[in-house]
Amino acid sequence: MPEKKRWEKRPVAGVDLGATKILAGVVSADGEILGAAKRATKAQVGPETVVERIAKTVREAAEIAGIAPSDLAAIGAGAPGPLDPDHGIVLRTPNMPGWDNLPLAQLLSEQLGAPAFLGNDVDLGTLGEYALGAGQGCQHVVGIFVGTGIGGGLVLNGQLWQGWRRAAAEIGHMIVLADGPYCGCGNRGCLEAVASRTAIERDIRAGIKAGRESVLPELMKLDSKNRLTSGALVEALNQGDTLVAEILSRAQYYLGLGVATAVNFLDPEMVILGGGVVEALGEPFLEPIRRTAYQHFINKRNAWDVKIVPARLGDNAALLGAAVYARWRLTDTR
Repeated sequence: MPEKKRWEKRPVAGVDLGATKILAGVVSADGEILGAAKRATKAQVGPETVVERIAKTVREAAEIAGIAPSDLAAIGAGAPGPLDPDHGIVLRTPNMPGWDNLPLAQLLSEQLGAPAFLGNDVDLGTLGEYALGAGQGCQHVVGIFVGTGIGGGLVLNGQLWQGWRRAAAEIGHMIVLADGPYCGCGNRGCLEAVASRTAIERDIRAGIKAGRESVLPELMKLDSKNRLTSGALVEALNQGDTLVAEILSRAQYYLGLGVATAVNFLDPEMVILGGGVVEALGEPFLEPIRRTAYQHFINKRNAWDVKIVPARLGDNAALLGAAVYARWRLTDTR
């Protein structure tokens, strides 16, 4: 028991690994970020070099926190799937070539000298919100994160629910529009294909090509990559861009249907909406989603008791969720 108390009090590292950036933080036993560091992923350099970059980022976060990497009790890492979290293996990551069947947890453990655990990034974002963010006090939570794509996560009965094949909560790939636009997954009419930032940009570009007026082309020129950002959407709305407002309204409608479908199936206490699009556009974006969702609940009794709320943790959600996950997994292995 004394040994258990010692490791329970030690900090853990949480890592949010994406195709473009690595975010790592050292997190105390009570969920405080003691130090954080970030660097570009540079996925093109190959998985071995990226793993070294992850380890370097964790060491920098530890230095900022004023501890040695050897003081870490464990490392939790969130990565895009599909994954085998039981064995810490990245099965395939479409945006990061060469990552097929990569034993990421083992490689991080070897680099940093502590147990390492792997989970889906959106699962862990939901776990972070459940434990340390908007979902505190709830036992049944659905997370939906809207960005370049749309991801989901589930906490049921206070436990992260990953499913039999560890592939649960693919909310972005629920079909909400039969025979709708093709999705990156190959299906048609997925929520991601009609309501992600990628879908929003596609539809705005189509409108502009058809002759609709919009301020977005000029705003996008200000970005060196000429891409649509959530900030550009906000600015376009502020300037009264009717095309952008129309396309966003359609995305809000489908997101509302997605929320309602999740609630009708799972009956959670809370649905948390996060990701870059939701965070940038805020409550004015969320309210129509909420209204559509409530209209499509099958059980109308006490419908408003199911809270549909914005995420609170921002970019730190997956990092903090990875830290929580590492503690849970470490407890299971002791």
